Amino acid sequence: KELSSFLRSIGGGTREGGEPERKLALRAAVAELRAGAVVAVPTDTLYGLACAASCSAALHAVYRLKGRSEAKPLAVCLGRVADVYRYCRVRVPEGLLKDLLPGPVTLVMERSEELNKDLNPFTPLVGIRIPDHAFMQDLAQMFEGPLALTSANLSSQASSLNVEEFQDLWPQLSLIIDGGQIGDGQSPECRLGSTVVDLSVPGKFGIIRPGCALENTTAILQQKYGLLPSHASYL
Repeated sequence: KELSSFLRSIGGGTREGGEPERKLALRAAVAELRAGAVVAVPTDTLYGLACAASCSAALHAVYRLKGRSEAKPLAVCLGRVADVYRYCRVRVPEGLLKDLLPGPVTLVMERSEELNKDLNPFTPLVGIRIPDHAFMQDLAQMFEGPLALTSANLSSQASSLNVEEFQDLWPQLSLIIDGGQIGDGQSPECRLGSTVVDLSVPGKFGIIRPGCALENTTAILQQKYGLLPSHASYL
């Protein structure tokens, strides 16, 4: 497979510069996702693998190519905070969602009936991501449906901050969106991924994964909204 035929550069994920290439990349990614393919994408934390959450075959393909246990959940990536209410039963103030999203967090809430039953069938909860990344927000909005999202690496291997770091997966991907290097690539913290927070119990929060935004996230939850820490309940 010619690399140029399935790797598209968007120049760092900003809306400025390279606009024609960016629009082409968006259209190509939406087309592949709608066809049930798995696409590599940049986010605000790490490179990820995305597929249509409504496509059961694509969900299985993600697990297969990562070598990931199907007992481990995939997150759901959305384009707008308003979309969260369609796919989750929200038990926190809207202001809390808007304070944390878009951002480097995964908010775990009770899922609604709108989500594909083959997506994380072992849990009534779902982790929601709205990356603070222009391309990913535009992609989710253009796709007009939930995207399943996980990190772009073989299971148990280091997460990826540029497309070269997951070269082993390239032959199994339909499209790679190259947004350049994510973060500085030097500090170990930059590979921690999003901070994962359980918000499924009213008035409480549980830290499932500390991730890269723990301090800011817990400050907002405790100091601004008065939530109490509890034990995590997500697999």
